[in-house]
Amino acid sequence: MAETGKIMIEITGLTKKYGEKTAVDHLNLSIYKGEIFGLLGPNGAGKTTTTLMLTGLTEPTEGTAFIDGRDCIRTPMEVKKIVGYMPDNVGFYPDMTGRENLRFTATLNGLKGGKAEEKIDALLSRTGLLDAGNQKVGTYSRGMRQRLGVADVLIKDPAVIIMDEPTLGIDPEGMRELILLIRDLSKKEGRTILISSHQLYQVQQICDRVGLFVGGKLTACGTIEELAEQTREDSQFLTELKTAAGQDGLTELLKSVPGVLSVGREGCRYMIGSSQDITDTLIDAVHSNGCSIVSVRPCGNDLDEIYRRYFEKAGHNDDRINSRKTKKFFSHSR
Repeated sequence: MAETGKIMIEITGLTKKYGEKTAVDHLNLSIYKGEIFGLLGPNGAGKTTTTLMLTGLTEPTEGTAFIDGRDCIRTPMEVKKIVGYMPDNVGFYPDMTGRENLRFTATLNGLKGGKAEEKIDALLSRTGLLDAGNQKVGTYSRGMRQRLGVADVLIKDPAVIIMDEPTLGIDPEGMRELILLIRDLSKKEGRTILISSHQLYQVQQICDRVGLFVGGKLTACGTIEELAEQTREDSQFLTELKTAAGQDGLTELLKSVPGVLSVGREGCRYMIGSSQDITDTLIDAVHSNGCSIVSVRPCGNDLDEIYRRYFEKAGHNDDRINSRKTKKFFSHSR
């Protein structure tokens, strides 16, 4: 994605109020052609409301939104012609086959006969469902339904695809297949993709840029590296170091390394806070103690960590962040 490229989605001051509640609060955002953009936040943050306004399914209280120069508010039918929307739970007729469901969508989009069948075959093949095309959708796994959802969206060949929680509830293999498919749609075909999600790992894997939504406001926007730099606490670096065997003496040794501010230990895993990047020095110190290193990696660029820091700044609590596993991790990270 090149930020000097064409802007496909342009949002200015977009706001949606329901009585006294502000679901989306003066959102400003530009998304570029061929970019995969992740709109990240917990349930109730305003992500779905934003996508509904972009697709013309709900009207904003104020502000503007344009997709490829088309006004989402004044000309929603023009927008629908170039935008494919995939909700978190794609609705198909379970007693119809995958092929029959796609044929129904094709008919709604004015595509019939041989051209429709040719396109359906191509899309089933593209999404890895050619062999399952004649099976009833009621027998499909969640991952297969999501891939059929992508095929359904592609029937009208949209320039922009908006996806709401596309990876939710999918097994690891289905996740891998869907992520590869989404990446191809962007990088090989130049489609612009907006993904609304609260699943941090999947977003980090696939998105070019991420926008963090907190309480209806876009609190941050950028690449993972940019967000990490913006939230780095006191310019502190955080390094995870795993050894073949944990040693009590190693903790004290790591604390004595110049630049180290803190050391936390969980078994063979050490979390080291430092004032600068001292990875090479840490490796030398561990080796000098006769320990074998399994892995070393910076942790400040994990989306999990970035997300937590932004929520702390905003004074919000997200249940996902406060899970026991995540809380335990962060207790060793500070």
